Amino acid sequence: MNVNHNPSHPDHDRFGFGSFSYGLYIGGAWRQAAGEGQIQVIDPSTEALIGAVPDATVADAAAAVEAAAGATECWRETPPRKRSEILRRCFELMVERSETLASLISLENGKALRDARGEVAYAAEFFRWYAEEAVRISGEFGVAPSGANRIVVDYQPIGICVLVTPWNFPAAMATRKIAPALAAGCTVILKPASETPLTAYALASLYQEAGVPPGVVNVLTTSTPGPVTAAMLADPRVRKLSFTGSTGVGRTLLAEAAKNVISCSMELGGNAPFVVFDDADLDAAIEGLLVAKMRNAGEACTAANRIYVQSGVYDVFAERFTQRMAALRMGPGVDLDTECGPMITRKAVEKIDRLVADAISKGARALCGGQAPAGRGFFYPPTVLVDISPASDMRHEEIFGPVAPLYRFESEAEVVAVANDTEYGLAAYIYTRDIGRGMRVASKVEAGMIALNRGLVSDPAAPFGGVKQSGLGREGGQRHGIAEFMEAKYIATSF
Repeated sequence: MNVNHNPSHPDHDRFGFGSFSYGLYIGGAWRQAAGEGQIQVIDPSTEALIGAVPDATVADAAAAVEAAAGATECWRETPPRKRSEILRRCFELMVERSETLASLISLENGKALRDARGEVAYAAEFFRWYAEEAVRISGEFGVAPSGANRIVVDYQPIGICVLVTPWNFPAAMATRKIAPALAAGCTVILKPASETPLTAYALASLYQEAGVPPGVVNVLTTSTPGPVTAAMLADPRVRKLSFTGSTGVGRTLLAEAAKNVISCSMELGGNAPFVVFDDADLDAAIEGLLVAKMRNAGEACTAANRIYVQSGVYDVFAERFTQRMAALRMGPGVDLDTECGPMITRKAVEKIDRLVADAISKGARALCGGQAPAGRGFFYPPTVLVDISPASDMRHEEIFGPVAPLYRFESEAEVVAVANDTEYGLAAYIYTRDIGRGMRVASKVEAGMIALNRGLVSDPAAPFGGVKQSGLGREGGQRHGIAEFMEAKYIATSF
């Protein structure tokens, strides 16, 4: 069963998706699933059916592993320059088709079109970055301390990689894994989220056009990710799992991968603190918080989740930030003037509603927003909360929505303690004019990434990842990202 778009959807013709007709992408070919099932794709802005994609089975997963295995030797032996040129072409095609890709992301994910455009640009950069890194993979050579032999270290592709990506960044989370894997010489199987599968298939077509050989990249969608992923991890030819998603699912996948001692990279949940000291540039801090909190309407693992403002500027900061949040326009993601699109599902709205209602029942006040609107679409308004009780669930759970809880603090030691009072450690944000204090606090906050006087932390050239329950390994960066897809081989020689 191929991807079928709903021609009655109001944006079907507007964005030119009429020719978009794909199935599972396995071995360089579009094919039907082994079963008859389909996965419906819903527009979060209208709740209208966009289309349906194939629902892969365990048999399809086995076929994808077989295809990846068949392409493994040829791809790992492909000269680095050739791999580099193919990755560069992927980048160029994404840039050429950026508006179409952004519109597709906005349609199936609901994110504001301006955010979708930013995602496409960010996603494409991984292909440009790793096109450059593909030709810079080097080994090591040295003399053993005893002088008896030479130490040679060679870095080789780890093998077949299973990549599992979430719905919130359907392009970027895929390219952040695929680009370094291909640069390293690995073949991959991508399992995108069932909520946003169209972007993954559109990109698969682009990879094919760019010259990625059959079987090097395979894409399958499924409504039963547990059994399908487990079947792939049970195949001894699969040597790598890279997952982005919730900590709970990550723990389950780690246990599954442990059965065959598979190398794992895990980018998991976050609960990012955003710290504003009295001496901060408030204009910059407010603008930075709008980015850190409201990019993708708060549906990001790096989103500012706990906003700590020092008492000397707390009141004025709360007033000015609330004015900005209340003025944001909520609407369908595909509309050009939308600043806050819908959440991904009704369930996501219900979770946000629960956290806000719990906080308000325990004494919190909503300075703006605070209640889901009636009508169609999975919307939740930009919301600012103050006076949140320590007993509120919001203090400890990742919100994943456009809700900004503000907390007052007095001292540097106090804010470091509360910032670290979480099982997560992905990202953190610090605003202060005192660079010494900024660096000192950054060194004490338990997070894999720190944005100092910036509201945006992600960069393809920097290592992305967390500590504690926020994950294992790093994506991106000069050596970190590609190293996740390689094995070090030591050779002792007497020459």
